[in-house]
Amino acid sequence: MNRTRSEWNPGHSGDGSDLAGAAGVILLVDDNPDDRDLTERALRQNGIANPIIVAHDGAEALDYLFGSGKYAGRNVALTPQLILLDLKLPRMDGLQVLERIHADERMREVPVVVLTSSDEERDLARSHELGANTYLRKSVDFIQFSKAVGELAPRWLLSKDLSRSRGNT
Repeated sequence: MNRTRSEWNPGHSGDGSDLAGAAGVILLVDDNPDDRDLTERALRQNGIANPIIVAHDGAEALDYLFGSGKYAGRNVALTPQLILLDLKLPRMDGLQVLERIHADERMREVPVVVLTSSDEERDLARSHELGANTYLRKSVDFIQFSKAVGELAPRWLLSKDLSRSRGNT
C-alpha cells in the first residue's frame, strides 16, 4: 500500500520526526516545495512506498543523519535507505552535505542520488568525487522525470534488501 507522509502516521507534526526511526526511510533534501512534491509523486507513481523524511536544507539533512538539532536522540545507527539530494540549498549546499556524508564511515554506504536543476559539469564532477552514486537532472517534464526516478530509485532501494522493511512500511 502506498502511503504519503501524512498517511504514514496521521496527526504527526509533518516534519518527519515521527518517522525518524522507521526502516527503509528515504531522506529527501530539497528546499523547493514544488520539487519535493514532484519527487514524492514520482516515487509513489513508481510503487515506492517507503517512508520519506524531508529536510528543507543541508543543515537539516545533517541534523537528521547525525542525530542533532530537532533529531537529537534519534538512533543514528538507523541510516536512510536512500538519500535524494538537491545541490542548490540554503544554509549548506548539497556538495557540502555530500562531503560530510562521505567523511563518515557509517554514512558512506548509504546511496546518494543527486537531484538537481544544475547542468554545470563541475557540479556533476564534484558530486561523483564526493561519492554520489547517481546524478539526475530535474526535468520540467514530469513524465520524463517520473520515468527516470522509476528507473533509479528501485535499484538503490533494493541494493540494500528493502524487501524486508517494505513489508513494514
